[in-house]
Amino acid sequence: MPPPPPPAAARGRSILSFAAARDRCFSRRFLKAGLRPLAIPIPAGCGDADTTVHVWVPANPPRNPLLLLHGFGASATWQWAPYLHPLIAAGFDPIVPDLLFFGASCTRLADRSDAFQARSIKAAMDAIGVTRFGLVGVSYGGFVGYRLAAMYPDAVERVVLVCAGVCLEEKDLAEGLFPVAGVGEAAALLVPRRPEEVRRLVRLTFVRPPCIMPSCFLWDYIKVMGSDYIQEKTELLYALINERQLSTLPKISQPTLIVWGEKDRVFPMELAHRLKRHLGENSRLVVIRNAGHAVNLEKPKDVCRSIIEFFQEPVIEALNDEKV
Repeated sequence: MPPPPPPAAARGRSILSFAAARDRCFSRRFLKAGLRPLAIPIPAGCGDADTTVHVWVPANPPRNPLLLLHGFGASATWQWAPYLHPLIAAGFDPIVPDLLFFGASCTRLADRSDAFQARSIKAAMDAIGVTRFGLVGVSYGGFVGYRLAAMYPDAVERVVLVCAGVCLEEKDLAEGLFPVAGVGEAAALLVPRRPEEVRRLVRLTFVRPPCIMPSCFLWDYIKVMGSDYIQEKTELLYALINERQLSTLPKISQPTLIVWGEKDRVFPMELAHRLKRHLGENSRLVVIRNAGHAVNLEKPKDVCRSIIEFFQEPVIEALNDEKV
């Protein structure tokens, strides 16, 4: 049985598509930065590869590997392109996978849990020979990263969580903590299918969203980046939120940096403080001013600087909260 094929949109993108052209541009930036794409087949236990993880890896064996996990939305290259050169200049070797059902990563298996995502990413890291690494996870990528750190404490050295509401509980939706009242509404928000839904998402996640978002460009983006695996992405959200309780969330042991947009309306600041209380003295909270949930895209320089400083500081250094 061959590995799962790449998404249909990736095979049939129009050369006249603005989104497809931008996607190619981001891929070229990764290549120029010295990374190369790999499709890593991951057997389910009987030899055949039911899962494929697409990942960008350094051309040479990494000496200071840093795993970057993206959130919902476009593929990993779109979300991490601004971070490549600063991280490489600071001495890090970025490893950038597409999570399952994003980009060219997919699985035939039915498991939609963050634990399965974490196992798949760990298997990919093992396949490229990386056994110890730092980790940065944005939003949904932070959920996966947190689970990865909990499951493999000997592999993950330090953790950065960017606007990752891992301490949310299902009851928070009904109690009005979020702009949506249920998992179905959350899925409709985070997996937009029409231009007006993309506009709503952008306006909710950015403090300063673009003034003009023409429908033609949004339809193009949806066709290129948002038309694959809609059902599977919805199932990821259901698996993430259904019956979620803080009391069952493990406490990770790694030094952890929590980065949050001050005006995040998707995962409000209450979740940042809740996570800080959950992790205690082994964590630090950095709040980025005038930024929302998409803080990684609104304030990439501030976020990247916080990441670099955190991974470069001695382990024994005190973890004090700050605002940027």
